Amino acid sequence: MHIHILGICGTFMGGVATIARAAGHQVSGCDTGVYPPMSTQLESQGIVLTQGYGAEQVGLEPDLFVVGNVVSRGNPLMEAILERGLSYTSGPQWLSENILRNRWVLAVAGTHGKTTTSSMLAWILEYAGMEPGFLIGGVPRDFGLSARLGGSPFFVIEADEYDTAFFDKRSKFVHFCPRTAILNNLEFDHADIFADLAAIEQQFHHLVRIVPGNGLLVSNGQEASLERVLKQGCWTPVERIGIESGWHAQMQSDGSVAILQGDRVEGRLRWALPGAYNRMNALAALVAARHAGVPVEVATAALARFSGVKRRMEIRGCVHGITVYDDFAHHPTAIRATIEGLRARVGDARLIAVLEPRSNTMKMGVWQDSLGTSLEAADRVFCYTPDPGWDVARALGSLGTRAASRDDLGALVDAIVEEVAPGDHVLVMSNGGFGGIHEKLLEAIEGAPVC
Repeated sequence: MHIHILGICGTFMGGVATIARAAGHQVSGCDTGVYPPMSTQLESQGIVLTQGYGAEQVGLEPDLFVVGNVVSRGNPLMEAILERGLSYTSGPQWLSENILRNRWVLAVAGTHGKTTTSSMLAWILEYAGMEPGFLIGGVPRDFGLSARLGGSPFFVIEADEYDTAFFDKRSKFVHFCPRTAILNNLEFDHADIFADLAAIEQQFHHLVRIVPGNGLLVSNGQEASLERVLKQGCWTPVERIGIESGWHAQMQSDGSVAILQGDRVEGRLRWALPGAYNRMNALAALVAARHAGVPVEVATAALARFSGVKRRMEIRGCVHGITVYDDFAHHPTAIRATIEGLRARVGDARLIAVLEPRSNTMKMGVWQDSLGTSLEAADRVFCYTPDPGWDVARALGSLGTRAASRDDLGALVDAIVEEVAPGDHVLVMSNGGFGGIHEKLLEAIEGAPVC
C-alpha cells in the first residue's frame, strides 16, 4: 500500500511513517516544516518528502492519504482530496487498523510524564527480551529513535488526549484499544480544545470504556480527577500507584528506593533520576510491565539502567562551569516538578529558570495565575514573551525582582549571559525549539568574560 502522510514531520505522524515503512508500505509525505532532524531521519528510510501542501500532490495517486491533526479545512491538498472524493483517514485510525490490531497494546495516558513513562516501559520490556514495538513522543536514549515496529505482540504507545483530526474530534487514545493502560495523572490542559477539566475527564472515561476485562488499568491513586473518571464506570481490574494501600515507593537511607505493594516490599531500585514524579513514572511502568509478564526484580534491574529521554533534564552543554539544560516542561505542574527535581540534584547552587510559555493553553493566559508559584524554587527567572496576550508582569509579580521578561530572543540571551556565573545551572523549558536558544546561550557564554 502507498500512503501519503499530511503533517509527516510531527512527532506522532513521523512515528507512524517510520512504522509503516518498516511494515513494508510505500510511504511519502508532506509538511510545512520539512527540515532536519526529522526530515533526514525519514529520508534515510526511503520516505519521499514534499515541502508544503500543494494540491498537485494528489497526482502521486497513493492508495490512502493519512491526515495529521495539524491539517485543517482550507489546506490546499486537503481541499483537493475532499473535492475528488479520495480516500483518507487519520494517523491514529490508520495505526489502529494496520499495526495495533491483535497486538498487546500498553498505552500511557496523562497530563504529565507520558513520554518518560512510555520510555521506561518500553525499556523494561526490551531489557526483558520482549522486543516491543513503540511510538513515543520523544527519543528514549536507550533506543535512539522514537518509533519502531517491534518483533513481538507487545506495543507501547504514548496515548495523547489531544484530538485526532479535524474530522474526528475524539482524543487520539480512543483508537489504540489497549489491554494495559496507565492513567498517570489528569489536570486541565489543552484549553484550545477542552472547555474544562470535566471535558477531559469524559475523554479519559472513553479510554477506560475500551480496556477489556482481562486487561489492567494502572491509575494514580493520588488524583481525585482519575477517581472521578473511574467512578463513571469501570469494567477492568485497577491497580493504584502512589498510595499506601497500593503500589508506592519509599526512599531509603542508603539512597535506594523500596518498591512496595501495600506493606510488602516487592523490590529495590537504585538509580540516578531525581524527584517524586520520576518515582511515580517508574511505579506506573513497573506495574504495567508486570501485567505483561515482567517480574518486579527484572523491571527494577532495567530501570537502574534506564538512560532517560532527550529533552527531559537533558544537559546541552557546560561552559565556564555554567551548565545549560533542556526540558520539555510547559504546564505549571511540570515546571514546578522539573525545577524541584533539578534543585534536589544541584543543592544550593544557583538555579536560573528560562521559560518560553509556548503551548496553546499558555498563550491563552489560562495558567498566568499559577505561573509565578510554579517558578518559585528558582533563584532567577527569565521569560520569553514575544506576543503574550496577557499581563506577564502581573503573572510573575510574586517573584519580585528575581523575574524578568524579554520579547526579543537576542535580548533574552544577552540578559541571561550578563547574569550567569561559574557554578550556575540554567534550566531552559519549552515545548518547542525555543529558537535554538541552547546553542545561542552556550556560544554567548563561551565568548563572554565570565567572572
